[in-house]
Amino acid sequence: MMKKIINNICIAALVIATGCSEDLLDTENLFEKSLESFYRTPADINEAMSGVYNALYVGGIHSHEGIAANLMSDMMLGGGGPDDRSAKNVDNFVDPEEDTYHDLWKETYNGVTRANAIIEKVEDTDFSAFFDIEADAVAFKKQAIGEAYFMRAFYYFRAAKFFGGVPLILAIDDPRDVPRASFSETFAQIASDFKMAIETMPSTPFSSIPTSSYGHANKWTAQAYMARAFLFYTGYMTNMEGQSTSDMPLADGGSLTKTDILGYLDDCIANSGYDLAGDFRNLWPYSYVNESANDNTVLPWAEAAGLEWVGQDGHTPTFGTGNYETMFAIRYSTTTWDAGQKYNNRLPLFLGIRDNSMVPFGTGWGWGTVNPKLWSQWDDADPRKEGSILELGNADQGTAGYEPNKGDHETGFFNKKYTTIQHQDPDPEGEDGIKGMFFFLYNMVNGDPMQLWAAQDYILMRYADVLLMHSEISETATGMNLVRERAGLGSVGYSLDALKQERLHEFAFEGLRWFDLVRWGDVDTAFDESVNVRNSGIDAVYNVTYRPETKGLVPIPESEVRLSSGVYEQNPGW
Repeated sequence: MMKKIINNICIAALVIATGCSEDLLDTENLFEKSLESFYRTPADINEAMSGVYNALYVGGIHSHEGIAANLMSDMMLGGGGPDDRSAKNVDNFVDPEEDTYHDLWKETYNGVTRANAIIEKVEDTDFSAFFDIEADAVAFKKQAIGEAYFMRAFYYFRAAKFFGGVPLILAIDDPRDVPRASFSETFAQIASDFKMAIETMPSTPFSSIPTSSYGHANKWTAQAYMARAFLFYTGYMTNMEGQSTSDMPLADGGSLTKTDILGYLDDCIANSGYDLAGDFRNLWPYSYVNESANDNTVLPWAEAAGLEWVGQDGHTPTFGTGNYETMFAIRYSTTTWDAGQKYNNRLPLFLGIRDNSMVPFGTGWGWGTVNPKLWSQWDDADPRKEGSILELGNADQGTAGYEPNKGDHETGFFNKKYTTIQHQDPDPEGEDGIKGMFFFLYNMVNGDPMQLWAAQDYILMRYADVLLMHSEISETATGMNLVRERAGLGSVGYSLDALKQERLHEFAFEGLRWFDLVRWGDVDTAFDESVNVRNSGIDAVYNVTYRPETKGLVPIPESEVRLSSGVYEQNPGW
């Protein structure tokens, strides 16, 4: 479904634009879609929803939460080459330029505006004429409204994790010059929208959701995100603002407690149909073994390890045995320069090994080298260690051909989850040579494969997080030990320290670590130690200077501050 979202023109954006334009001529608009003529059929709603999801894609690389959050975490260093100042600055909590995160701000309100239109227009629309069964029309309407509430909450949550309180625009005609809401007001709206999504969308188990809907949010995704927002809000208020709380407010009054959130997670665990993949490593494309084609497509080292990628397409995947663990992800595609690089997953490109091309690992820009202390403190018995980190120069990992001295902050380690995977042309008589695995899987041709071939999903929510969040909120070890059992590790008793360690190892390089550090109040001490590195072959010492006055937030775009004429105040420390 997300492939359709990528290929659709942002119709919802066009609808908003035409609907808000002035009537320059006294004629009726008979041809263009507008707020008055659109949102009348299921096809209209599907097109409009594509526009909502389109705001997941951001142009500016530092506006991609996976890039920004990984660079700011204690797991990754800036890296890159001598000219990659922006990566090093983000890593060191220096604003590279005044609008570093502007696309994150802009796409937040693109997504919110399009979601607002669906919420307002679908409520009063009758879709009975388009369905043989009335119940199907009702279910379609509920899913559309609930999905729009979820996406509005998702965009505000994505923005609030970085910026703090943001302007709340909740209707098409709301003024655009409202001041920033407080942190608590923002999260009250986020909680209320997630709650509406949970109560509105059908309780359809994932195994019964048609593949045509894969990539869309559902009730279970909303429950998981409600828990994530709850943990971030209560942790931030308690540990960063010094206002201890165990509840999350709602916009119209009242609040959600731990008991409420556990109820959502219990429902998700019991009834969603999601589950852990059998092997943690099978979630990532490096485990790909294509048994349906000739032997030239197999990555032998993955086959020898008994790995088999579960794929990206839900419970009836094109490849593998089925992915029941991924609950929400940004779907990417191989693309062209004309379509835009943002529709290609640039994490493997920017976080890939610098100036080294091996099989099965391709080259990248070398950002985000891995802190060697993560490697050294991680138990070798945990398969997630080598399942998450690439040790360079290691034949067993397929990196024997690595040539050092190619970049800055070189540590000998790169992330393994989001890096370019490549192999020989599967056609014995083919002339494509070595290219990215998605180039061959999707049989697509583009102008510059090295920069445009990474169609790997960026996973936003996994079922493993549902289990770990349940343990953290309930302060019990059951969910945590299920995750450990999947990794072949023994059971442990619950403690917050054990939970923190488990999250570190389960979600390394998935963009969660930074926000965990912030909400736990651990960010102040996360960067106390220096790291020995090599910068273009020269020994150096790496240090990060975190500034506590920023309270874990990034600057809102200066252009937005100026345009607001004093309505917006910049975040402290920036």
